[in-house]
Amino acid sequence: MLNALEIVTTVIVGVMVGVEFSVAFVINPILNALPEESMVSGRAHGGRMLGAVMPVWYIGSLVLVAIWAIAGWQHPGAGLVVTAGALLIVSVVMSILLLVPINNRSKTWTAENRPADWKRQMIRWDRFHYVRVAVTIAAFALLVVARA
Repeated sequence: MLNALEIVTTVIVGVMVGVEFSVAFVINPILNALPEESMVSGRAHGGRMLGAVMPVWYIGSLVLVAIWAIAGWQHPGAGLVVTAGALLIVSVVMSILLLVPINNRSKTWTAENRPADWKRQMIRWDRFHYVRVAVTIAAFALLVVARA
Protein backbone atom coordinates (compact mmCIF):
# COMPACT_ATOMS: atom_id res chain seq x y z
CA MET A 1 0.00 0.00 0.00
CA LEU A 2 2.87 2.39 0.80
CA ASN A 3 4.33 1.71 -2.64
CA ALA A 4 1.07 2.75 -4.33
CA LEU A 5 0.88 5.90 -2.18
CA GLU A 6 4.45 6.80 -3.13
CA ILE A 7 3.74 6.36 -6.83
CA VAL A 8 0.45 8.28 -6.78
CA THR A 9 1.97 11.12 -4.76
CA THR A 10 5.04 11.37 -6.97
CA VAL A 11 2.94 11.44 -10.13
CA ILE A 12 0.50 14.04 -8.79
CA VAL A 13 3.30 16.31 -7.56
CA GLY A 14 5.24 15.76 -10.78
CA VAL A 15 2.33 16.73 -13.00
CA MET A 16 1.67 19.80 -10.82
CA VAL A 17 5.31 20.82 -11.19
CA GLY A 18 5.03 20.31 -14.94
CA VAL A 19 2.01 22.59 -15.15
CA GLU A 20 3.76 25.30 -13.13
CA PHE A 21 6.93 24.91 -15.21
CA SER A 22 4.95 25.24 -18.44
CA VAL A 23 3.22 28.37 -17.15
CA ALA A 24 6.59 29.95 -16.35
CA PHE A 25 8.55 28.91 -19.42
CA VAL A 26 5.97 28.23 -22.16
CA ILE A 27 2.53 29.75 -21.62
CA ASN A 28 3.49 33.16 -20.20
CA PRO A 29 6.26 33.75 -22.76
CA ILE A 30 3.74 32.97 -25.52
CA LEU A 31 1.16 35.32 -23.97
CA ASN A 32 3.80 38.02 -23.42
CA ALA A 33 4.61 37.97 -27.15
CA LEU A 34 1.00 38.80 -28.09
CA PRO A 35 -0.38 42.33 -28.47
CA GLU A 36 -1.02 43.85 -25.03
CA GLU A 37 -4.81 43.49 -25.18
CA SER A 38 -4.54 39.79 -25.99
CA MET A 39 -1.82 39.27 -23.39
CA VAL A 40 -3.94 40.85 -20.65
CA SER A 41 -6.96 38.75 -21.65
CA GLY A 42 -4.93 35.55 -21.87
CA ARG A 43 -3.21 36.03 -18.54
CA ALA A 44 -6.49 37.00 -16.88
CA HIS A 45 -8.16 33.86 -18.23
CA GLY A 46 -5.21 31.72 -17.12
CA GLY A 47 -5.37 33.33 -13.69
CA ARG A 48 -9.05 32.48 -13.35
CA MET A 49 -8.66 28.93 -14.63
CA LEU A 50 -5.51 27.94 -12.76
CA GLY A 51 -6.49 30.03 -9.74
CA ALA A 52 -9.45 27.68 -9.29
CA VAL A 53 -7.50 24.43 -9.77
CA MET A 54 -4.05 24.97 -8.31
CA PRO A 55 -5.01 25.56 -4.65
CA VAL A 56 -6.69 22.14 -4.55
CA TRP A 57 -3.71 20.58 -6.31
CA TYR A 58 -1.16 22.15 -3.95
CA ILE A 59 -3.06 21.27 -0.77
CA GLY A 60 -3.87 17.79 -2.09
CA SER A 61 -0.20 17.22 -2.89
CA LEU A 62 0.82 18.40 0.55
CA VAL A 63 -1.72 16.08 2.21
CA LEU A 64 -0.46 13.11 0.18
CA VAL A 65 3.15 13.91 1.08
CA ALA A 66 2.18 14.17 4.77
CA ILE A 67 0.44 10.79 4.62
CA TRP A 68 3.49 9.29 2.90
CA ALA A 69 5.79 10.75 5.56
CA ILE A 70 3.67 9.32 8.37
CA ALA A 71 3.06 5.92 6.76
CA GLY A 72 6.69 5.55 5.72
CA TRP A 73 8.31 6.99 8.82
CA GLN A 74 10.32 3.82 9.49
CA HIS A 75 11.40 3.43 5.85
CA PRO A 76 14.51 4.79 4.15
CA GLY A 77 13.91 8.16 2.56
CA ALA A 78 11.44 9.41 5.17
CA GLY A 79 13.61 12.45 5.86
CA LEU A 80 13.55 13.32 2.15
CA VAL A 81 9.77 13.08 2.13
CA VAL A 82 9.51 15.34 5.17
CA THR A 83 11.86 17.84 3.52
CA ALA A 84 9.77 17.70 0.33
CA GLY A 85 6.69 18.39 2.44
CA ALA A 86 8.42 21.36 4.05
CA LEU A 87 9.24 22.73 0.60
CA LEU A 88 5.63 22.30 -0.48
CA ILE A 89 4.57 24.23 2.63
CA VAL A 90 6.98 27.00 1.58
CA SER A 91 5.40 27.01 -1.90
CA VAL A 92 1.88 27.24 -0.42
CA VAL A 93 2.88 30.09 1.90
CA MET A 94 4.58 31.88 -1.00
CA SER A 95 1.45 31.43 -3.07
CA ILE A 96 -0.87 32.80 -0.40
CA LEU A 97 1.32 35.74 0.59
CA LEU A 98 2.92 36.75 -2.72
CA LEU A 99 1.25 35.30 -5.80
CA VAL A 100 -2.46 35.01 -4.99
CA PRO A 101 -2.93 38.71 -4.21
CA ILE A 102 -1.51 39.67 -7.61
CA ASN A 103 -3.44 36.89 -9.32
CA ASN A 104 -6.71 37.98 -7.70
CA ARG A 105 -6.25 41.46 -9.11
CA SER A 106 -5.01 40.44 -12.55
CA LYS A 107 -7.71 37.87 -13.26
CA THR A 108 -10.28 40.68 -13.47
CA TRP A 109 -8.27 42.87 -15.84
CA THR A 110 -9.29 43.68 -19.37
CA ALA A 111 -7.61 45.92 -21.93
CA GLU A 112 -9.96 48.68 -20.74
CA ASN A 113 -9.63 48.39 -16.96
CA ARG A 114 -6.04 47.31 -16.35
CA PRO A 115 -4.15 49.54 -13.92
CA ALA A 116 -1.30 51.78 -14.97
CA ASP A 117 1.26 49.50 -13.28
CA TRP A 118 -0.10 46.24 -14.71
CA LYS A 119 3.18 45.33 -16.44
CA ARG A 120 5.13 45.82 -13.22
CA GLN A 121 2.65 43.58 -11.39
CA MET A 122 2.97 40.86 -14.05
CA ILE A 123 6.78 41.01 -13.87
CA ARG A 124 6.58 40.75 -10.08
CA TRP A 125 4.20 37.76 -10.30
CA ASP A 126 6.52 36.07 -12.81
CA ARG A 127 9.56 36.52 -10.56
CA PHE A 128 7.77 35.05 -7.54
CA HIS A 129 6.48 32.24 -9.74
CA TYR A 130 10.02 31.34 -10.90
CA VAL A 131 11.03 30.93 -7.26
CA ARG A 132 7.94 28.84 -6.54
CA VAL A 133 8.72 26.64 -9.55
CA ALA A 134 12.26 26.08 -8.25
CA VAL A 135 10.93 25.18 -4.80
CA THR A 136 8.38 22.71 -6.19
CA ILE A 137 10.96 21.15 -8.52
CA ALA A 138 13.21 20.60 -5.50
CA ALA A 139 10.31 19.00 -3.60
CA PHE A 140 9.52 16.74 -6.55
CA ALA A 141 13.18 15.74 -6.92
CA LEU A 142 13.30 14.78 -3.24
CA LEU A 143 10.21 12.62 -3.66
CA VAL A 144 11.75 10.87 -6.66
CA VAL A 145 14.96 10.19 -4.73
CA ALA A 146 12.97 9.00 -1.69
CA ARG A 147 11.30 6.40 -3.91
CA ALA A 148 14.65 5.07 -5.12
